[in-house]
Amino acid sequence: MDKIKHIFFDLDHTLWDFDKNSEITYGIIFKKRNIDLLVDKFLEIYLPINTALWKLYRDEKIDKYELRYERLRQSFDAMNYPIEDDVINTIAEDYIFYLSKQKHLIVGAMDLLEYLKPKYKLHIITNGFQEVQNHKLNNSELASFFDVIVNSEMAGVKKPHPQIFELALKKANANLEDSIMIGDSLEADVYGALQYGFDAILFDYHNDKEASSDIKIVKELKEIKQYL
Repeated sequence: MDKIKHIFFDLDHTLWDFDKNSEITYGIIFKKRNIDLLVDKFLEIYLPINTALWKLYRDEKIDKYELRYERLRQSFDAMNYPIEDDVINTIAEDYIFYLSKQKHLIVGAMDLLEYLKPKYKLHIITNGFQEVQNHKLNNSELASFFDVIVNSEMAGVKKPHPQIFELALKKANANLEDSIMIGDSLEADVYGALQYGFDAILFDYHNDKEASSDIKIVKELKEIKQYL
C-alpha cells in the first residue's frame, strides 16, 4: 500500500464510541426527565431499532426528523412505557445536545491517529448530522487530525452513494489510486468506497457475518498498522 497518501475515516463506531456515548447521554436525559427506566434495558431495545432506522435514513426512505422521533417512539412502545409525543420530541432535542458533548473514543483510536498523522493526509466522511458531527470532533479532540470533513448533508447524499466519495476526494485533492476508506459499515463504507474505485478496510465493530474473505478486515484499530 505504498501509494496511499489519503486516508478517509468514518466517525461513529469507527473512531468515536457511539454506543458508550449514547449510554451516558441517555443516563443524563432519563435523570433530567424523570424517565423511570434502566438505561441498559432501554438500550437493548433502542440500539437495533436505531440501526434499522439509520439504514432507512441512509436509503432516503425517512428524513432525519423521522429518524430522531421514531427511534424513541418505537423503543418506548416496545417497553410498554407510556410517553407523550411532546416529551419524545424534547428528549430527541436533549439527545442531540448532550450526545455531541461526550468524548469516549473507540479503543486505540487516538494512538492510531497519532501514528498515521505524520505519514498521511487524514479526512472524515460521515453520514451523521452536520451540527452534531462537528461538535463531536471538537469536543473529543479529534478535529485537529483531519484536513477535510465531508458529511452527507453537505454532499446531498449519503454513503454508499458515489457522489459523497467524489466530493470528498475532490475537497481533499486526492485520487482513487492514493486513497483508502476505513469504516465500520460493510455496505456504506467498504462497498461504497470499493464500488467507487478506491481501497477500503472494514473495522469489524459489528462482527459482520456478510464480510467476504477478499476484504481487508480488522477487529481492533491497532491492526490497521499492518496495512498502513
